[in-house]
Amino acid sequence: MEDTGNTEDTETAAGRPHRHDTGTREAVLFGGVYGSVLACSMVAALTQYGHTSRDSRRYDAAWLLVTALASALAHGYAHYIAERAPHRRGDALRALADEWPLVAAVLPTVVLLAGAGWGWWPASGVEYAAFVLNITLLFTLGLVTSRWSHRPWGSAVAVGAVDAMLGMVVVVANAVIK
Repeated sequence: MEDTGNTEDTETAAGRPHRHDTGTREAVLFGGVYGSVLACSMVAALTQYGHTSRDSRRYDAAWLLVTALASALAHGYAHYIAERAPHRRGDALRALADEWPLVAAVLPTVVLLAGAGWGWWPASGVEYAAFVLNITLLFTLGLVTSRWSHRPWGSAVAVGAVDAMLGMVVVVANAVIK
């Protein structure tokens, strides 16, 4: 089947939907951005009251992972039920599996929080490292996906900066609300 550059799903000769690379790239960007902003928000929410013990950091890591899995499940399920085409066996599992970028995006923050809980580094102040990590991840996702789309470097850097601003909004909101 000839690639027309269309980002929509197309049918393969066997009648199964086939996603073009652009769709996969969009899923990685969407899931990555959503997961990184979710991680920033959760870290801000979970550390709002200043609990910095190792136990609380392990708790924070567990809740971040549970929240990411629940968000991925809800988003995948929403895609599945919103699909207008008849469903085939395994479509629900494929819809859920397509949400892997969201979960993958929160894993670095989960490791950072869990590591603080396990004593690998100080538990106090780890939220600042988590914010920097996620803002960097947001910038990188925007930059890389823009370059995948053959955008010029200037545009790619601008897209990365806009993505990073999403994380900055959470950091600023956290500082103002505290």
